[in-house]
Amino acid sequence: MTRIATGSAFSRRALLRAGAGVGLTLGAGSACAGPTGAPGPGSISLGLNRSLVSLDNKLNQFDAAVTVQRAVRQALTHVGTGLELRLVLAERFELQEPTRWAVRLRDDARYSDGSRVTTDDVATALKMYAQVNGSFIVGLFPELPRVEKVDARTFHLHTERPVPVLDYLMANILITPAKANRPEELDQGLGSGPYVVTRANRGTGEYTLRRNRHYWGTRPGVENVRVRFVPQESSRVMAVRTGELDVVDSLTPDSADQLSGLPAVHIDRVPGTRINQLFFNFRKKKGHPLADARVRRALTYAIDGKALIRDVLTGSARQAQGVVPLALDGAVRTGTYTHDPAKARRLLDSLGARSLKLKIIWESGEFAGDTSVMEAVLEMLKEAGVRATLQQFEPGGDILQWRQGRKGDWDVLGNGYPGPTGQAVTSLQGMYAGTAEKERTRDTYQGYVLPEITRKLDDAASLIDPHERNSRLAAVQRDIWNTWPALWAFVPDVVTARRSRVHDLNVLPVNSYDLAAVRLEG
Repeated sequence: MTRIATGSAFSRRALLRAGAGVGLTLGAGSACAGPTGAPGPGSISLGLNRSLVSLDNKLNQFDAAVTVQRAVRQALTHVGTGLELRLVLAERFELQEPTRWAVRLRDDARYSDGSRVTTDDVATALKMYAQVNGSFIVGLFPELPRVEKVDARTFHLHTERPVPVLDYLMANILITPAKANRPEELDQGLGSGPYVVTRANRGTGEYTLRRNRHYWGTRPGVENVRVRFVPQESSRVMAVRTGELDVVDSLTPDSADQLSGLPAVHIDRVPGTRINQLFFNFRKKKGHPLADARVRRALTYAIDGKALIRDVLTGSARQAQGVVPLALDGAVRTGTYTHDPAKARRLLDSLGARSLKLKIIWESGEFAGDTSVMEAVLEMLKEAGVRATLQQFEPGGDILQWRQGRKGDWDVLGNGYPGPTGQAVTSLQGMYAGTAEKERTRDTYQGYVLPEITRKLDDAASLIDPHERNSRLAAVQRDIWNTWPALWAFVPDVVTARRSRVHDLNVLPVNSYDLAAVRLEG
């Protein structure tokens, strides 16, 4: 294996030259070729770094998928520029009582076949999401609301306890006609969005969309959209250079640097709301070293986060200073990751964990530069006397079953968790409010089930007054930090490249954009 570092000084060039022979299990998808054929004058071609397996979001594999999914299906609300909430299918969404919301659908909201969006469709959508095992979306909700129908356009949403950010949460429930909905992700079917599906291949991750001629909203600026899965970043970069792709997402700093000087290409960069973590496996039984928060804390001293940010991610991210990104409303600083490998060794020795071995797993494309980050982490752990192996999964593989502990054991997971509502409370509950009931179906976040943390989060989240809620959330965030849930964590920028003919592509901190607003020139 190529030696990547000596001491604490890491060479970024060495990291990029290092081969894959460090215990990686590479997927066959990494050898896929890039796209061929430039898009026509009325078409735009998007190159995704992960395979879009559906045009539904019940499992929501990655942030950039939302751009395409929302172009076909819409929600009652949307979190847009400045992380502000706006109404979409709903013309009214009001909190009337602590546990009751009044909602009224737009009279002009229609599906692509001309049929109306109805109360029954919303009720069915919630039922379908509830039936998905391992759903990321359901994990955002402290509880799914119950629909009380008033008429075809009007209904109430009821919860057992107050959920004061329910209007933000419902931005993630995409609506489909009740008769066409099912409790799994949908790759085709009717939607109310600005585009309709004309071709779908979930196996290859390729889709073709056409402008919805019956769209109830503002007419989209682009006639046709091609979506392609291009796993190799070098292929995506070359395709943008040659004009075969118009837009690519989740670029590494190296690729952004390569493209930034080209006159025909623009780089869009905004601070993100996604936290990327090397998260510990909280399903370890009592007596295992990783079940001890002191061991988890000791391991964090092995990671030189500043070097990773500087030399691998080249300043395109920031070390996490809390358990959720600070850009989220209600997030607070709770601590910092400190690099001190000698201290890591000393603490691990004192805790009887000197010969610790770690297995680190992740899915390719989970975050930009993932392989380089993982290879560097392996070397940093070695410097602290910890042996580790890396296992990389191909996109669309069975990593979900591994994460749930159904397929095999692991110690650290490279994973990202988005902030799709712009509210810290949502991400906090999604990751840290695990319960024994959720764990029985493996719907917790990597087995993180600490009843006292869950109780504090639930109590804070139910407070209607936002100032009081955020004050209570600040305290529980500090409590979570002290459980040392992650070996290391960082918050990346959202980096997208687009051809100069693409205009009005306003990338949001949640790593998506309004496809209907995009227009082409030239």
